Amino acid sequence: MESSSSFADVSLGNLRQQIPEGEFFAGKEWRWSPIPFRLAPTFSKELETMGHRLLQFAEACELLYRQSVEGKQPSWISKILDQGKPPEIVALGRDPAFRGAIARVIRPDLVLTEEGFAICELDQIPGGIGLTAWLNETYSNFGFNVLGGNQGMLEGFASILPKGEIVVSDEAATYRPEMEWLSKRLAQWKGSPDWHVSDASIRESWEGNVYRFFELFDLDQVSCSANLFRDAVAGRVSVTPPPKAQLEEKLWFALFWMAPLREFWLRQLGERGIQTLQRWIPYTWILNPEPLPPQAVYPRLDIQEWKSLGAFSQKERNLVIKISGFDGRAWGGRGVSLGSDLGRTDWERAITTALEEFPEHPHILQIYRHSMLLEHPVYDDTGEVQTMKGRVRLSPYFFVNNGKANLGGALATICPADKKILHGMTDAIMVPTQIGIN
Repeated sequence: MESSSSFADVSLGNLRQQIPEGEFFAGKEWRWSPIPFRLAPTFSKELETMGHRLLQFAEACELLYRQSVEGKQPSWISKILDQGKPPEIVALGRDPAFRGAIARVIRPDLVLTEEGFAICELDQIPGGIGLTAWLNETYSNFGFNVLGGNQGMLEGFASILPKGEIVVSDEAATYRPEMEWLSKRLAQWKGSPDWHVSDASIRESWEGNVYRFFELFDLDQVSCSANLFRDAVAGRVSVTPPPKAQLEEKLWFALFWMAPLREFWLRQLGERGIQTLQRWIPYTWILNPEPLPPQAVYPRLDIQEWKSLGAFSQKERNLVIKISGFDGRAWGGRGVSLGSDLGRTDWERAITTALEEFPEHPHILQIYRHSMLLEHPVYDDTGEVQTMKGRVRLSPYFFVNNGKANLGGALATICPADKKILHGMTDAIMVPTQIGIN
């Protein structure tokens, strides 16, 4: 669907005038564009079904872990997902008070390839909610028909937090301004001051609803967490996302592809669900240093030990190593090593590090899916429109309510063409998404 807006309607000056007073994104900068990212209709059809499939997957992951703990599935599943986590974090994630609970915002980070979407990550505590809400509202007011519309992000967030507070830790302070804007905008929209942002300072007791905007690996720096989770266990406060570190691991991508678990996934997802997710989730292995039996090899690699990866040629190293989770390196493009971009020595070092860290910080190995190269208009420093070649990371926000995952909007981050690991950066364009012809 084409928009009636033109470049002239959305000048750089007009865009900047819409920025709320104060620092909206805490020191973060990006490049501006006169138009949203236009998602081709073929991609949009996939996106329409994605929320449902990812909700099924999240619920299946929660069930598989729980059944492993209860002895209904192999114990090695919960053991590897709990690996490297303090006992109190493991116990908290298993508490009956959170039985069946999953994150109520599902945000996949998607790369657009010639074959379709590839999921890089499923972020359980995503930033960008307020930013995407503001971008959607701003570009909608200029006449663009963006995904989620003018209020989709507001409606989505209000559905998972009807009222309450957003607790932001110091570690996540970059995102505090956008969450403060979001809470104020929700209050204006609903005509009631039912939302506010709190810091993570200690508090004797909690009640109501809380959106947790802090990581579980960082609890030593989050002084409010002990009493917050104590009261959540007691049922005095509702916390989302639930404190389940086991669900925040990239290891799930490898578990999804494991042949011994296929019957479980088939029962939970159905054949069509498995096939759909296999299109989106690149083939993934766990970099477990334990030796294989003499007659065994790793599937699709035909090697018997991980160190043999070091001898792969540059062309064969179309592989990426990622730290799985529960670590400060597990987000923002950190803790990632792309084999085809590294020299042999650095590639071997990345493999060795991943294997040595396995007991405390498991890593995954994943097939690297190449992103499409495209062009998008961008403002230069003088306010003139130029064309930038780039690669897109698309981040749709699905809000889970009443058993459905509703799309609130999608943030497009268009990185320069020479970037292989796509994430927010100063020289990237950040815009909302609309359906259209690229």
